[in-house]
Order: sequence, then structure tokens, then C-alpha cells
Amino acid sequence: MAAKDWLKPSTWLVLLLGLYMLVNTARVAIDPIGFAAYMGLPLADARDTAFVFVYALRAAFLGLFALALLWHGDARALALFATVALVMPTGDAVLTALHGAPPLTVARHAATAILLAITATLLFNRARTEASD
Repeated sequence: MAAKDWLKPSTWLVLLLGLYMLVNTARVAIDPIGFAAYMGLPLADARDTAFVFVYALRAAFLGLFALALLWHGDARALALFATVALVMPTGDAVLTALHGAPPLTVARHAATAILLAITATLLFNRARTEASD
């Protein structure tokens, strides 16, 4: 990644979102029961943490993949990745809303989706600009 890329908001948004996924992974390792509740889907049985760890493995992959794409500096690949990733926070917002999560939890998932959509838009614009240079 070129030094000039660090001046672009899209770079910082990708970094923020990638680190957010890695922080969530660590939070699962520290407190899987608490994290399930934070996500808006508390566990019915405290012994059923395996699925929360499945989430954490996927979050680790997504965070690391986003950071790897960022390091590689391919804005178009990052834009596509961010667009496809919109499925997750959008689905999280819908699932938590359907299961009676607190409104702020649903709003947090929706806000993540909005931030991801903004990131994807900025990245597509960046890719278009870089292709014309």
C-alpha cells in the first residue's frame, strides 16, 4: 500500500472494520456468553458456546482478510469484499430484531451495515479514480 493511501478515509474505514472483527474475536475468547448477549442473541444454555466460537472464527477470517486486502492495496477487491460483507451486519440486524433484541443492539448492527456501505462506496470511487490515473 502506498503512503498516500493512508490519507484516504476508505483506508481508515477498512482498518477500523477489520480491527473491529478481530476485537470481536478476542471478546468471544474472553467472554462467549457475554458476547452472545452483546450481539443480541443471548444463549439459552451457558454450555452452548460452540456456536459463538464459530462466529469468532469467521470474524477472525474476515478481519484478517480485510487487512490483507488493505495491505495489498487493491481498492476494487476491497470494494467488492465490503459489498459482499454487507450481508452479515444486515442479517444480524434483521435476526436480532426478529428475536426481540434491544433496539440499540439492532441499531448497532444497522449502523455497522451503513458504515460498511459507505466504505464500499468510497472504495469503488477510489478504484475508479486509481484506474483513470
